[in-house]
Amino acid sequence: MKPLPSAICFDAYGTLFDVYSVGQCAEGLFPGMGSALARMWRDKQVEYTRLRSMGQRYETFWSITQDSLVFCGAALGLAMGKAEVNALMAQYASLSGFPEVLDTLKRLKAAGLKLAIHSNGDPDMLGKAVASSGLQGIFETVLSADAVKRFKIDAAVYQLAPDYFGCAANDILFVSSNGWDICGASWFGFETFWVNRAGAPREQLGVSPNHEAQDLSAVADLLCSVTTK
Repeated sequence: MKPLPSAICFDAYGTLFDVYSVGQCAEGLFPGMGSALARMWRDKQVEYTRLRSMGQRYETFWSITQDSLVFCGAALGLAMGKAEVNALMAQYASLSGFPEVLDTLKRLKAAGLKLAIHSNGDPDMLGKAVASSGLQGIFETVLSADAVKRFKIDAAVYQLAPDYFGCAANDILFVSSNGWDICGASWFGFETFWVNRAGAPREQLGVSPNHEAQDLSAVADLLCSVTTK
C-alpha cells in the first residue's frame, strides 16, 4: 500500500460494534432463540437498507432497525410486544465494542492518522454507540448516510469521505467487516481492508480487498509499522 492513507474510515456496525451482542438480551427474552433472532435481525436490517435505497424510500437507520426487528419476531413466531421491542432496541443503542477496538484506534490515533466512522447509522445512534463503547475523542468526524438519505453501497454515501477530507478516494483506507461493503467501497475507489471476523469466503463480484485479516488490530499492525520505518 502507499506509505500512509490521508484518512482511515471505519464502518461501524459489525466492524467496531458487535451487532450480534444483542443475542444475549434476546436469549433472556426468548430462551433458545437469541442467536437465531440476532442473526436474522441483522440480515433483514441490511436487506431493508438496500430496498429503501433502491426504491428511494428513505427512513432512518434506527427506524429500519426497529422495523426489521418486528418482522423477525413475527417470522420466528415470537411473542414480541412493545416491551420486548423496546428492550432489544435499547440494547442495540449501546452495542458492545469488539475487544481489540479501543486499543487499535488509540494506536492509530497516536501515530497521527486521521480516523472517521463512515456508517449507515444515523447520527444519534452512532453518538450513543461511540459513548457507550468509550470511544469519545478518537474520531475526527462521524460520516452518516443520513446526510444523503441513501445507504451503502450507494456512491453518494461513500462520497462523503473524499468530500470531508478533501482527497481522492484512493487516498482513503476503508475498513469494514462486511464483505458486501468492501465490494462497494472497492468499486467506489477506496483502498480497502476487510476485517473478516467470521472467516467467510470472498464475495464473487469481481473485486477483492486490498488487505484482509481476522480482527481490527491488524490495521494498526500494518499502518503503525509504516510510521516507524
